[in-house]
Amino acid sequence: MAHEDYEAVIGLEVHVQLLTETKMFCRCPNRFGAAPNTLVCPVCLGYPGTLPVPNRHAVDLAVKLALALGCEVHPASVFARKNYFYPDLPKGYQISQFDRPLAEGGLLPLSQYGKEVRIERLHLEEDAGKLLHEAPGGGALPGESLVDFNRCGVPLVEIVSRPDMGSAGEAQDYLQTLHQLLLYTGTSDGNMEEGSLRCDANVSVRRRGETALGTKVEIKNVNSFRNVARAIEHEIGRQIERVESGGRVVQETRGFDADAGTTWLLRSKEEAHDYRYFPEPDLPPLVLGRERIAGLRAELPELPWQRRRRFAEQYGLPADDARVLTASRELADYYEAAAAALPANPKSIANWVMGEVLRDLKERRVEISGAITPARLAALVEMVDAGRISNSAAKEVFAAVCRSGEEPAAAVERLGLAQVSDTSQIERWIEEVIEQNPGQVGQFRAGKLQVLGFLVGQVMKRSGGRAEPQTVQQLLRRALEREPVI
Repeated sequence: MAHEDYEAVIGLEVHVQLLTETKMFCRCPNRFGAAPNTLVCPVCLGYPGTLPVPNRHAVDLAVKLALALGCEVHPASVFARKNYFYPDLPKGYQISQFDRPLAEGGLLPLSQYGKEVRIERLHLEEDAGKLLHEAPGGGALPGESLVDFNRCGVPLVEIVSRPDMGSAGEAQDYLQTLHQLLLYTGTSDGNMEEGSLRCDANVSVRRRGETALGTKVEIKNVNSFRNVARAIEHEIGRQIERVESGGRVVQETRGFDADAGTTWLLRSKEEAHDYRYFPEPDLPPLVLGRERIAGLRAELPELPWQRRRRFAEQYGLPADDARVLTASRELADYYEAAAAALPANPKSIANWVMGEVLRDLKERRVEISGAITPARLAALVEMVDAGRISNSAAKEVFAAVCRSGEEPAAAVERLGLAQVSDTSQIERWIEEVIEQNPGQVGQFRAGKLQVLGFLVGQVMKRSGGRAEPQTVQQLLRRALEREPVI
């Protein structure tokens, strides 16, 4: 917050592109990246005499998402025409839903902030086209813009939250948690760079202790999780500065300049009546039977917050570990498969997944499907637990298994990394270390016990990491406590 006397009130409107093969009201492909104006037909271009036909799969995905959010899905909802003029809207109206949306109510539990954000409504609609302000392949278009209608008619849901968030961090957490839910449920790919997930933020400020909402400002189409937080942070500060200087906040729509980190005026904010909503005459009410809703509910996977809670309870994991391991459905599945192969130590499996596995995936830039198999990871951790190899040697074996695909036991044998438990060999290494480090030995015998760690490290180094550390420490301490021979 820019000023301790104020608090922010934030709500988000999120547009989600549904993961369908075809558009909302026609059979044109729903695909990103095609040549401009090649995925169009008379229906999505709004030619006279054409009639829209709803995409059943899009409706099912919207219902599934609404159920995952705990919304009440209405048995009947109504499509409406949202009338406005813009160059990328060929019909002159957008088919959306207004006073009778698909679903209302619901909650989204945040991942990091320990609160639930209420969902006001979720409704179906179609997307508009896209204005291009530079020539295809780059290059200036002074005084001109091009229109690509490929996106016209792509199925969307709009999810409107209640103004329950009080900081930019909470808003970013909300958006990231919603993105996680989209991937868990398979309802959208959530790709913000391709426009599959777009966010408008409604921001207002008020003095602490007040209950009335301040004048809200809408920030349109912010294109990344971090930029949502940056835009909100700036807007909070701008509004407080405006009020503190004796001015007033005006209801308006603003854009966000990511390079400058500032918001800028786009236009005055429209009200619902400006769009002249009325029921879409070409579409009857959307009626959903109880059996259809129940069937879609049965298809829902275990949701992210449910899985986080179960991981903490079933595997005894800290909340932070459970959050990392459930970041994606695929990562959570991977962890559970490895933990099932070594049920005696789920925490060590968690540590290895969050450490070496994720580091390896990041370095090689591959998905979790390209990781060492869960069974091999479990076998490796079991060897560490049994004292057959040291933890440092296990990391070397892990890297070898990732490269070669061999079994961990075979890699240990090939690399000669099996842990040495032969006390006579360890005692010989200890004698060499004591002989070569008289200063540290003298310090230990004089009462400076912390140098023991250094001497243990020297023995481990001499053994190539193969000596069993606990045995080394016991034998070394015993050797140091013996009276030196004069």
